[in-house]
Parts: sequence; structure tokens; C-alpha cells
Amino acid sequence: MMKAGPLPAPDQMTGSVGDLSERARAIFRDIVESYLSTGEPVGSRTLARHGGFNLSAASIRNVMQDLEELGLLAAPHTSAGRMPTERGLRLFVDAMMQVAEPSPEEVAAIEAEAQVKGASLEEVLSRTTGALSGLAQCAAVVAVPKADAVIRQLSLVPLSPGRLLSVLVGADGSVENRIIELEEPLTESAVQQAEAYMNARLSGLTLAGAAERLRAEIASGRAELDRLTANLVEEGLAAWSRDESGPVLIVRGQAHLLDSKDLDRARLLFEELETKAQLARLLDEARAADALKIFIGAETKLFALSGSSVVAAPYRGADGRVVGVVGVIGPTRLNYARVVPMVDFTASRLSRLMG
Repeated sequence: MMKAGPLPAPDQMTGSVGDLSERARAIFRDIVESYLSTGEPVGSRTLARHGGFNLSAASIRNVMQDLEELGLLAAPHTSAGRMPTERGLRLFVDAMMQVAEPSPEEVAAIEAEAQVKGASLEEVLSRTTGALSGLAQCAAVVAVPKADAVIRQLSLVPLSPGRLLSVLVGADGSVENRIIELEEPLTESAVQQAEAYMNARLSGLTLAGAAERLRAEIASGRAELDRLTANLVEEGLAAWSRDESGPVLIVRGQAHLLDSKDLDRARLLFEELETKAQLARLLDEARAADALKIFIGAETKLFALSGSSVVAAPYRGADGRVVGVVGVIGPTRLNYARVVPMVDFTASRLSRLMG
């Protein structure tokens, strides 16, 4: 029989698995793993019969009560059993979960979609994300880096003393417009000078390359632009670059969410997934972390209402820099031990694809 002292008081707990006794850790792990597998609360009688603890139901119930007081377990109104809270899931994921490599079948399914010949990059990313969604039985999302436009021609059209219309013609034939607000009005000749400089010196470059050349030529005195005209060119490039920086999001497999036992939560999650700007900001956290991230429920404002979880990992380009993020979105009762290695492998596979 396991022997252990009492659990620490809630205000003494630091959030470490070391705060739990051996007995409490074993019971807590069993409850979490059972809940993640079945979605059902776990009762003390079930643990006494099948948990292998050699403890009475009453003894197990006492430990469960202690774990509840620590905020790691909760008792639904409809059940005498316990289920992990979001805090409990975080402790389990960070300190107790054991993950394995993805299975050969999972690897083969992802590899098959990442190697489709003749498909565009966006199509391959979409198909690979679709495979991940099917394997995880959840929605999956990939942030696709938006290509930096290559400048063919830039036109500046005065609209009023403080406003210009900037028209960018890309090397691929695309045409887009932006409004530029000026801090100081410019003369028509200054606007013409800025336009002539951009088309003579910046055509054929990406926006990032154009901004770099402008800075270099101003520093060396080769730009031959006065201060206001140089500011106009710089602001024009910045306006386009800010807009180009946002990723394109591909979300696949939302239908898997309908398999949820809680359709109200599934409906909320559907609504949250439509808020792609907020979803992009959430994925940016994984991008900035430079490694796989797990977000559980209310840890993110976006999924606080539906109580959903996100497992996301960045993938890299040929130069090793992070260019996008791929991940899985589903209920907090994800099979994290299985989903985490699948997302990690998918990110690694996309890195090889981008390289």
C-alpha cells in the first residue's frame, strides 16, 4: 500500500508536481489519463476497483478531495466523480505527460500529403494540415507566410494636400492600392521625384529589399532626395510592408468538432475560429516562442468561452528562420500525449518542405 503525508495547503502550492505526494500523483495521473481517454469524470469506486492502488474507495476519495481543494480537480454537478481542471491539465502536460514518437502510420499519412508532385506550396500546406486534422480528429490550422511582393512599378496619386493613393504593381501582375497619410503636405514635384526614384532604384526588389536599399542610399548620400521626399518613400514602403507581414491562415477539419459531446462548446469554438485575426495573434505566440506551445482553455482569451486547447509548433525556411506555424485546435480533453508528437513531426516535415 502506498504511504504518503498530507498534501500542502492551496496557498503553499507552487504549481510543481513535487507538491504532490506519491499517492496523490498516482491518483491524479490516473484520473487525468482516464478523463482524456473517455471524457467522463472518474469516481473513487472506479479507481479502487481498477486503479491498482490497493486503497479503499474512502481513502481515494480523501485524496481526490485534497486535489480538488488544490484546484487540480473539479466535481461536475451531474457526477460524483472528478475531472481535471484547466490548472490540473496544465500541471499534467508540463510535468507528468509522457509522449512518444508518432506511429509509422501517422508519419506515412503526413508524408504522403507533403510530397504531392505538381502542387503549389499553399496546396501542399493545406493537404498536410488536413492530414494532421484527420489523425488528431480535431480542427487543424497552418499559418502560411505571405510572400513578400516584388515591385514592378509604384505610382503615387495626390488625393488632397495630406493624402496620397499608392498603387503597387507586383512582378506577378497583381495590383493593390493603399492610402498614405502625410504629416506634412508635399508639392507635386516632390511627389513626382519620389515616384521616379522608386521606379528607377527599387523596381525588381522585394519590399524588404527596397526598404534596405533606401536606407543604405540615404546613409551614403546616393539617394539625392530631400528630407520630405525621402520620408514619403520610406512611409510608402512601410505601409506596404506592414500589410504584407500578416500570414494567410488555412483551417481544416472543423467538422471533427461536431463529434464533441458538448455541442454548445463546439458551436462557440466554430465562432471563435471565424475570428482569424485573433487566431493569427495566438499563433504568433508559438512563433515567437520558437518552439512547440500548448495553450489550455482560458489561458487564451480567444478560446476562453469554448474551453478549447491549442497545440502549435513553428516551422522554418531554408535559412532556419521561423516562417509559419502549424497546430491543432480541439477540446481541452485532447489526447495531448498523442497530438503533441504529431504536431511536432508535422512542423518538422514542413520545415524540410520549405528548405
